[in-house]
Amino acid sequence: MDAAVEPFKARRIYLLLRDRISSGVLAAGERLPGEPDLAATHGVSRVTIRRALDQLVAEKMLERRPGVGTFVCATAPLGSTVLNFSDVFSHLKEMGRCTEVRLLSFGYAVPAAPVAAALGLAPGEKAQRAVRVRMIGDAPFSYLTTHVPERVGQTYSEADLARQPLLALLERSGVVIGRARQSISATLAGPDVAGLLQLEMGAPLLSLTRVVEDEAGGAVEHLHALYRPDRFTFEMQLQRTGAQGERRWSPLPPPAAAEAATTGENAKPVRPLRDKRNSP
Repeated sequence: MDAAVEPFKARRIYLLLRDRISSGVLAAGERLPGEPDLAATHGVSRVTIRRALDQLVAEKMLERRPGVGTFVCATAPLGSTVLNFSDVFSHLKEMGRCTEVRLLSFGYAVPAAPVAAALGLAPGEKAQRAVRVRMIGDAPFSYLTTHVPERVGQTYSEADLARQPLLALLERSGVVIGRARQSISATLAGPDVAGLLQLEMGAPLLSLTRVVEDEAGGAVEHLHALYRPDRFTFEMQLQRTGAQGERRWSPLPPPAAAEAATTGENAKPVRPLRDKRNSP
């Protein structure tokens, strides 16, 4: 057997069993067949089966009971953190309060050209750069790299950033957040990020780039975030709007904004932006 092929086979078995556990096909408390039987069923070696089971045990989806067997854990696996797109900044603040962060690096340097352009920096102008890993308990779910213009970054310290969300520090400095633009794609985990997020190298990740602007339209933060897709979810609630024959999907406003729009003294109807690309 080609040794280079075995890790890929182990990954396939791991994903197969993980899907069966997550979907309930393998119920909580159910005993798995022994390693020889699993190896024969899937046409792989016992070493391959053991690798797949080891990863599921590490993720607390399986439990080994010496002399008895391997069982599906009765407790649910770690839940996913949800970020609601309709109220991003409120959810970011809440995430900062209910999760922990490890600050890996903090310093000042001239950023790469794309980051400098996004922040509107002059040639040679420095930015404060920080790298953090955000955790739920002892389980990491995101790897965050932020750049902030030096003039803004000097308003907080390394110790501040290790204790408080960056958004709160920006607001404390007097920045009034106006808006943000962001894009989401997919990527693969490189060696360093894979180790920090407790993944295998090449595992899929959600990739988000966000540029935060103040009320005057000046960029005050550039964020590049990598998320474990099994521990993080982006959510958006939609509603059908528009006249008959031109119906489209539009984002629902945050609850507070919706209430203000309908009950405020000077309230005006919420008018979602029309996007002709939306499917009917």
